[in-house]
Amino acid sequence: MYEFAVTPAVTNIRRRGVEISEVVPESLGAELELEAGDRIIKVNGRVVRDYLDFRFQTAGETELVLEVRKKSGDDWEVELERAEGEDFGLTFEQIVPRQCANACIFCFCNGNPADARPSLFIKDEDIRLSFLYGNYTTLTSITEDEMRRIVEQRLSPQYVSVHATDLEVRAYLLGVDKQRADIWDKVQRLLGAGIEVHAQVVLCPGINDGEVLRKTIFDLAAEYPRITSVAIVPLGLTRYNTDARLTAVTPEFCREVIDQIVPIQKQLRSQLGTNFALLGDEIYLRAGRRIPGRSHYGNYPQIEDGVGMVRAFENDFARLTKRLEREEHVNKKAATIFTGTLFAPVLQELIDKWNSRFLTELRVEPLENTYFGGDVSVAGLLTGRDLLAARDKISGEFVLIPRQMLKSDDAIMLDGMRIDEVAQAIGRPVYAVSLEELAALLLNKN
Repeated sequence: MYEFAVTPAVTNIRRRGVEISEVVPESLGAELELEAGDRIIKVNGRVVRDYLDFRFQTAGETELVLEVRKKSGDDWEVELERAEGEDFGLTFEQIVPRQCANACIFCFCNGNPADARPSLFIKDEDIRLSFLYGNYTTLTSITEDEMRRIVEQRLSPQYVSVHATDLEVRAYLLGVDKQRADIWDKVQRLLGAGIEVHAQVVLCPGINDGEVLRKTIFDLAAEYPRITSVAIVPLGLTRYNTDARLTAVTPEFCREVIDQIVPIQKQLRSQLGTNFALLGDEIYLRAGRRIPGRSHYGNYPQIEDGVGMVRAFENDFARLTKRLEREEHVNKKAATIFTGTLFAPVLQELIDKWNSRFLTELRVEPLENTYFGGDVSVAGLLTGRDLLAARDKISGEFVLIPRQMLKSDDAIMLDGMRIDEVAQAIGRPVYAVSLEELAALLLNKN
C-alpha cells in the first residue's frame, strides 16, 4: 500500500515538466488527486523532461517526492510511499521530436507535395524515438546530454542511419561537412556502454552502392554482435524529388545488388553465424526475385524497416489458413482488397488459395500511388485520394485496405482523409485490417 501527503511547493518551479493526458480511475495517480492537464516537474528533486524521465526516475523507487504544477497553476509537492512496482495509472503527452539538422539529398520530406499535411514535413532526429519506435537517427548533431542519457537510462537499442562508412560519401549524402559526418567515436562510446545498435543504409544508385556498400557492411560487421544488423533499403523517389544527384532504383539495379550481397551474406554467415546485412523486401520484389526463407532473417531485427516483412506475412498467412481450415464455417465474403503495386502479386497468390479453399470472393487490386507518384509503391504510403481514384475497380460488399495506411487512431490517412469520408464517397464500407482482423472478418457469423 502507499501513503502520501500534499503540501504547497515553496519554490517557484521554472521547468515545464511533462503533462499528464489521462489518469486511470482508482489508480495510484487518481488517489494522489492528479488530473489530466497537471504537469509533473520533478521526481525526488530531479527535473522531468518527458515521460521517459518519469519512468526512469520512478523505477524501483518506493519513497517519492513529486513536484507537480496543477492545471490551476498551483504548485504541489506530493510525498508518497508506494508498493514496489505499483503503477501510477498515468498517461502522458506525446514526445515532441527533436528536429533534424541535416540536409540529406534523399530525405523523403523533400518528396512531399506542397499541400501535404504539416506533420509530413517534420524531420525527426530523436534518440528517444529511436529507442521507443525504431526511428533512425544519424547521430551527427547528438548532444553530450543526449549521449549521457542513452547510457544512463539504457535507451537500447538505438537505430542509426549510417548510409556509408566512407566519410566523404556519408557527408555528401547527409549534406554536412566531414567533421559532422564522422560519428564513429560516438558509436564506439555507445557500444562500449553496452548499447545495442542497428544500422541502416538507404541505398542510392551510383553513390553508396558497389565497393562503398561493401566497405560499409564489413566495417559494421567488425563490431558484431554489438552492432547487431544492417538493413539495406532502396532510395524512394516521388514525382516531387527533383534533385539531379539522385538516380531512380530500377529492377536491374536491384538484381545487381542481390547478386553482390548474397556472397557477402554467405561469408558473414560463415564467420559470424548470421547474415548480418539484410536487404529490404522492396529490393527482392523489384528484382522479381524470391523472398528468402524464415531462417534468413533470424529474429527479424529490422522488420519495421521493411526487412523480412513479406516473409513474416506469408508465414502468418499459412498459420491462419490452418486455423480457418479447423473452423466449421467460413463466410463466403465478396470484397475488394487494395494494396501497393509491389505487394499485390504476392497477396493475390495467397488470397487465391483462400478463394479456392473457402469459396470466398476476395479480389486483390494493386493501388497506384497517385498522391506521391514516382516509384512509390508500398502500401504504407497510399492515401484516401488513391482509393477514390480507383473506385471503378471495386466489386463486392466492402473494401479492405492494409492497416498501415492509417496514420493515427482517428482513422486518418497520409493525405488527411478519414476512412469514413472515403467510404461515403465510394458508397461501400471501408475497413483497415491486419491479417488477423481479416481472418476474424471471414469467421464473423453476421
